[in-house]
Amino acid sequence: MTNPHDSAPEDAKPDAAPGFRSAIIRQGTVRATTRSFLHALGQDDEDIERPHIGVFHTGGEMSPCNLNLRDQAQHAKTGIYAGGGTPHECPVVSVSDGLTMAHSGMRFSLISRELIADSVEASVRGHQWDGIFAIGACDKNLPGLMMGMLRCNVPSVFVHGGSALPGQAPGPDGRDLNVVDTYETIGQVLAGTATQQDLAQISRSCLPTAGACAGQFTANTMGMVSEALGLAPIGSSMVPAVFSERAPLMRRAAKTLMRAVWASAEGKGPLPRDIVTRQALENACAVVSATGGSTNAALHLPAIAHEAGIRFHLDDVAEVFARTPLIADLRPGGRYLARDVHYIGGA
Repeated sequence: MTNPHDSAPEDAKPDAAPGFRSAIIRQGTVRATTRSFLHALGQDDEDIERPHIGVFHTGGEMSPCNLNLRDQAQHAKTGIYAGGGTPHECPVVSVSDGLTMAHSGMRFSLISRELIADSVEASVRGHQWDGIFAIGACDKNLPGLMMGMLRCNVPSVFVHGGSALPGQAPGPDGRDLNVVDTYETIGQVLAGTATQQDLAQISRSCLPTAGACAGQFTANTMGMVSEALGLAPIGSSMVPAVFSERAPLMRRAAKTLMRAVWASAEGKGPLPRDIVTRQALENACAVVSATGGSTNAALHLPAIAHEAGIRFHLDDVAEVFARTPLIADLRPGGRYLARDVHYIGGA
């Protein structure tokens, strides 16, 4: 079987196809109509005979976390094609915690995690994709996509879409701002120690770019978790969303995925459930505790474990938390932001 480990992607020939799940939707006389649909997507015969990869992202205008994920997905698609695959962009639903809190909409936040996992499963099983490239950058997106990867258990890679850059406080101090500063100023206004004008200035300044909230909140915490679990490339989670280096990062991750896809067609691993072991889950708990990360991870890690077929409950999470020292100094409890973690070398 031709493999881009050993030869150029253009050497991928139709005789490689039977090893792929997607062969069932595109080979044989009765699949002529399927091939019509693929031709209508702009694919030629060579493209159709390649492995087909679902590129799942939560891009859209639901929140700044999601704003540039579709742009990032285009770089992933380039890397998939360069690695011998044919990408299919598969956007999925997202609910923003930033817009849903403190009203009835907040009831849909955690539910959206399940909808995302279900959407990944429906698309992968329905279309028989050979692999998954997943990009998320809002609180429930990251665990939802990872849950879908484990449920489907096809070759997969996850990349956190990255954090926003901090804003700058008005006035001579020019300190870094993030959205927590707006929350804190709301409290100060209610306490009578800040003015509405102060609040308006900070509200406009605290979130100047696309990306997840800049501190060690749920999105960035789960980004580090994705690395600790082994589902994301090492060093990927703390690269800010708007940095140009995200483009080659996405292409490299896609090529890594394609190596796994080609290996899987030969009956070799690894698959997501080979990677997410109990030890990996404990590593993920440790990185949460060591960085002062979001306690929402205690909800998401057991859910991810469940999809991997591992009994790993809240007590198991708490046990690792209790033995892991806090070594980071990150907002909201500390001083530094995801950007700063990237500058010192990443998670």
